[in-house]
Amino acid sequence: MKLTLKIWRQKNAASKGRFETYKMDNVSPEMAFLEMLDALNKKLAEEGKEPVAFDHDCREGICGSCGMYINGHPHGPVAAVTTCHLSMRFFNDGQTVWIEPWRAKPFPVIRDLIVDRSAFDKIQIAGGFISINTGSAPEANTTKIPKKNSDSAFDSAICIGCGACVAACKNASAMLFLSAKISQFALLPQGRVEAKDRVRAMVEKMDELGFGNCSNSGSCEAECPKQIKLTNIARMNREYYKAF
Repeated sequence: MKLTLKIWRQKNAASKGRFETYKMDNVSPEMAFLEMLDALNKKLAEEGKEPVAFDHDCREGICGSCGMYINGHPHGPVAAVTTCHLSMRFFNDGQTVWIEPWRAKPFPVIRDLIVDRSAFDKIQIAGGFISINTGSAPEANTTKIPKKNSDSAFDSAICIGCGACVAACKNASAMLFLSAKISQFALLPQGRVEAKDRVRAMVEKMDELGFGNCSNSGSCEAECPKQIKLTNIARMNREYYKAF
């Protein structure tokens, strides 16, 4: 399979970026997207050219570091899939593929397709924890939690913090990410002790870092590789109003 790659190249956040064109031949449909970029970088290195910088770690869809725009979609055109799990079989022979980094002020470009997502870490540090002393693992049935609540808390906790929600939102809002982190505690008794302080601190940190407000377009949920639900944002808003 032959592809034309239009890849964003940028030295750092202060530099002016540009798209550069690369031709790839013999791309196997069985390759993962990052494997295709590996093959491109091997080719560039052999030609004495600068490889394309892109972020990755586990390549198992759980670390969130592989995020990039692919043909206008965060993580690519396939729903509920991270970039590292995106297969080249979803692309056609002769297709042009546009690849670029997240576009958000709080996510400055480090180099090429890599952005600095430490803003999410700062939001987590502001209040995404519980400070009770749990000791050893308690008996499972000591604290009774409705299954609906435990399931919803787990569904929120699977957010990998990749930033696709921010990239998809026209306001660069982090509210889907933040609401998932709020919900995973708000639904469980262990998280209720600090609920008011947590939501105030995390929302204030989100605003301080320059993320926008919710656009109510639903693009964040549509592009989220872990399918985090918009209902989390409604829950976060309720928690925030109750905190005052």
